[in-house]
Amino acid sequence: MTTTTSASRIAGHVLVEALIAQGVDTVFGVPGESYLAVLDGFHEHREHIRFIACRQEGGASFMAEAQGKLSGRPGVCFVTRGPGATNASIGLHTAFQDSTPMVLFIGQVASDQRDREAFQEVDYRQMFGPGTLGFAKWVGEVHDADRLPEYVSRAFHTAMQGRPGPVVLVLPEDMLTRPSIAPVLPRAEPAQAWPAPGGLREVRSMLLAAKRPFVIVGGSGWDAASCAAMQRFAENWKLPVGCAFRFQDCFDNGHPNYAGDVGIALNPRLAERIKQADLVLAIGPRLGEMTTSGYTLLQPPRPVQKLIHMHAGAEELGRVYAADLLLQSSMAAAAKALEGLTAPTQLPWADWTAQAHADYEANLVAPSVEPLDLAVVIKTIQRLAPADTVYTNGAGNYAGWLHRYCRYAGLQHHGRTQLAPTSGAMGYGVPAAVAAALLYPQRTVVNIAGDGDFLMTGQELATATGYGAKRLISVVVDNGTYGTIRMHQEREYPGRVSGSDLFNPDFTALARAYGWQAQRVVSTAEFEPAFAQALASGEPTLLHLKLDSDVSTTRTTLSAIRKTALAKN
Repeated sequence: MTTTTSASRIAGHVLVEALIAQGVDTVFGVPGESYLAVLDGFHEHREHIRFIACRQEGGASFMAEAQGKLSGRPGVCFVTRGPGATNASIGLHTAFQDSTPMVLFIGQVASDQRDREAFQEVDYRQMFGPGTLGFAKWVGEVHDADRLPEYVSRAFHTAMQGRPGPVVLVLPEDMLTRPSIAPVLPRAEPAQAWPAPGGLREVRSMLLAAKRPFVIVGGSGWDAASCAAMQRFAENWKLPVGCAFRFQDCFDNGHPNYAGDVGIALNPRLAERIKQADLVLAIGPRLGEMTTSGYTLLQPPRPVQKLIHMHAGAEELGRVYAADLLLQSSMAAAAKALEGLTAPTQLPWADWTAQAHADYEANLVAPSVEPLDLAVVIKTIQRLAPADTVYTNGAGNYAGWLHRYCRYAGLQHHGRTQLAPTSGAMGYGVPAAVAAALLYPQRTVVNIAGDGDFLMTGQELATATGYGAKRLISVVVDNGTYGTIRMHQEREYPGRVSGSDLFNPDFTALARAYGWQAQRVVSTAEFEPAFAQALASGEPTLLHLKLDSDVSTTRTTLSAIRKTALAKN
């Protein structure tokens, strides 16, 4: 098909053509009457683009966010007005906090009904209005059908430029049915910002003056080439590297310079090492609450350590930390520029880096837990699964085992292998896994979900079945409680449990009802044959792991937390 036609067609079809011109071949959504003309456009161009109908808008927006993470280009979601938009807001918020490029299209009431509180009417520029603590980088509403391609082009540029993030485009129902002769615009490509040469010279000077440097990489915008360049920079300068919260695939976890993930349930030795560092290079991350352990690893506004902060968004630099050096740079350019800094032949911190990696390796050793050991479960999954497997999770204490024991490969090897929400959104893992399985059917996808987490979006198993997802395995860790909340309750109000108990269905029966294979696992010994069978089947499979509720984190139990809290009182 030709994407530059000037023949008259309805705007809903123009919109679909504009998406195709941006390289979009899959969109996620829940159909609505407010954008029937767009749905007809998907039918018209079904050979070039597919619409994945999801079971709830929250799941659809999570899938689009996962699409943005995997591809580096905006994931696309369509929802209808009112309830559809409010349901989708969770994926929008996740994309904002995770700096993921995404475009959310929302059907709107007809123009002649605006401002009357018409059926399901919401002012989305007020609701999702841009701001540093908002939902979106930009919210636009299209009133002129002939300007629709212009708005789409701007949306894609805005989603990818600087700090990537989500954009909202609002589509009045009557606008979508008007004729238009507007040609679609070319594929948007983000402009790359390179760090200032003078700033790079200062980076080198600060490195030469350091005795105990430490690098934290993370954030979005990385690609295979920049991750490979980051590795070479670390090798040239013999630097220890940690990955920011839920960006563990930004650096090869098997590399001798890798020091571990800088996130929740941080290795105590790694936390102490960052505090003892005399220079921290933060390349890409926002340095938010989770990566800084509640702003304690680096004290705001002026850290004890010298701090170099490189980030794609100018608005992020200096926002929390008055760093010694601020450099704005796209991540696709930052590591390539750093790689060019010539290192001296002798560096005083080789032992410091080696010990950082030794601490990481030691943290992979866990005491045995019976009857079901989640550390062994994660290690078994990684031993048996293909090297390019995509791992997904939502929020909850169960994710700590995945983050601690899974060794993620750098993006330069297999592309993105970790899909997890830095926003802490429960219910993310299942939709993200479904999206990954549909977008990359040749890759195995493993979702680790808690019982509370799973039931928030578990209906998207039907989406996986309906659209033919295959190499997809969901491991549901069922301990009958909202584990993170229960942990905090025992710490703050020991023995006074309220609202955190869960009453669960038979997850295997539920999965089978959706057309999945399923097995129940109650012991460590049962897991390996069950997982091997799931891999061999090539069919979507749910493994229901029944865990004792006392097993709280990778490091402690609920009873131990309660005992400590009572002793303090």
